[in-house]
Amino acid sequence: MTRDDIFGYKPDPKYKKLVAYFSMEFAIDQALKTYSGGLGFLAGSHMRSVYEHKQNVIGIGMLWKFGYYDQWREENADMKVTFIEKGYSFIEDTGIMFTVPVHDSPVWVRAFLLRPQTFGSAPIFLLTTNLNENDEQSRSISYRLYDSTESTRIAQSIILGIGGAMLIDKLGLNVDIYHMNEGHALPLNFYLYSKYKSMDEIRKRVVFTTHTPEVAGNEEHRVDLLNKMSFFYQTPIEEIKQIMGTEYSLNYTLAALKFAKKANGVSKLHGEVAREMWSHNSGICEITSITNAQNKTYWKDEELERALADNDDEAFVKRKKALKRELFKLVGNQCGKLFDEDVLTIVWARRFAGYKRADLMTYDWDRFIQLVYAAEMPVQLIWAGKPYPEDYGAISQFNHIIHKVWPFANCAVLTGYELGLSAILKKGSDVWLNNPRMYREASGTSGMTAAMNGSINLSLPDGWVPEFAKDKVNSFVIPPVDDSVPYPEKDHKECAALLDIINDVVRPMYYNDKKKWMSIVKQGAKDVAPAFESGRMADEYYNIMYNA
Repeated sequence: MTRDDIFGYKPDPKYKKLVAYFSMEFAIDQALKTYSGGLGFLAGSHMRSVYEHKQNVIGIGMLWKFGYYDQWREENADMKVTFIEKGYSFIEDTGIMFTVPVHDSPVWVRAFLLRPQTFGSAPIFLLTTNLNENDEQSRSISYRLYDSTESTRIAQSIILGIGGAMLIDKLGLNVDIYHMNEGHALPLNFYLYSKYKSMDEIRKRVVFTTHTPEVAGNEEHRVDLLNKMSFFYQTPIEEIKQIMGTEYSLNYTLAALKFAKKANGVSKLHGEVAREMWSHNSGICEITSITNAQNKTYWKDEELERALADNDDEAFVKRKKALKRELFKLVGNQCGKLFDEDVLTIVWARRFAGYKRADLMTYDWDRFIQLVYAAEMPVQLIWAGKPYPEDYGAISQFNHIIHKVWPFANCAVLTGYELGLSAILKKGSDVWLNNPRMYREASGTSGMTAAMNGSINLSLPDGWVPEFAKDKVNSFVIPPVDDSVPYPEKDHKECAALLDIINDVVRPMYYNDKKKWMSIVKQGAKDVAPAFESGRMADEYYNIMYNA
């Protein structure tokens, strides 16, 4: 395949450097199940803006047989994890096959291509080991995104990193920059080291984006296990220990910071956290920040945007009610509850994880009951999101919310949280709730696309939010409790602050001051783009990272 055949468009000359963007997940379209959550949503928007700006970027990812997982319900309405084989007629078999060493054995890899014109994205190569030429163990490497088996998870990184780098060489592409979106593709650096035998040469070519603001959340494995798995490609283990400065375990993020010429956090706040978190380590690169963003072309509702641009409040309200009705059809179908388009609708929807505190407003159950049963200025509450399928604490939290709110006609928990449902929730909500524990959210992006669709952010000032939020101007800001306060007390105080804002500010404004409400809606939509639209982000990656 020639370079022109891969792209199908001529890159803008100002994006001269050819970039290979490695990501374990890409959320490009609802039809393509190659993502789990925020990391994929971010990568998908980035690749869409690459296409819109005609940038010189290709994506390297994985083709997952079962995707992440399908989220359904058990007989008792609890969340059910199912794995259903996927098939895609719209990706092209390139015919390119090669072997990658995994555990000192050759594993066959085949490359498929998602062409730019299919969904309006960068060209993305997707690698699979699900081939007749492989035994079952090797085939299973590309079965499930983020497989829970340690050796399989390591093998997935080997296929993405080394396999992706091999593919680039087989295509004859003269890649200038290898961009690791998170540390999953780390083995590509060891492949490059086998070619150049020089850390300096690798640093000329590699950049790294970190997404995890906690040391414990960054992937780490024993060096001896990684060596047995062929993670280091052709480099002897003693040389690895020397260049990485480690004897027993290898942290993917720390290793990536040593290989890269430059790294970035995904918000200004996260950049500060990341610099502090890794500052005691020697030999790491500069860590700057490029705040995440989302692609407006993909996420916006055309009629809402037109109404906002024309300052036509009547048209906006009419369209918002229509979108609420579409959302409420799903609520009725899944939960047997009929929601009202005239009632204030608050949505919490994102990946389920303990620190995101999906159930925060229920921590004061008496006040929550008062909110739910309020006859004047009523509210409707919706939750949705996918926990990691082996995160039993998060699954338990999801199910706990299902059963706690089951008796209430104005509360619903939806399953099937993927791109499609995410879009419907953002377009059909009035308020988009975000209440993580502070400094645990690297960026968060769901509130960006909510604001693009006239939903007001109600959020703690974590991640991207401090760069955007102006309380009662373009959003509602929950004041965080001082860090010195222990977690149980902090959680309950922030629950109280959240309920105070809903009761004292949000509800009265929605029902009694439509002019002020609309001013916040319009200001939020105005402030979120282009500042948090992925065209800005895609340009910044070239200007700050690739051309540095």
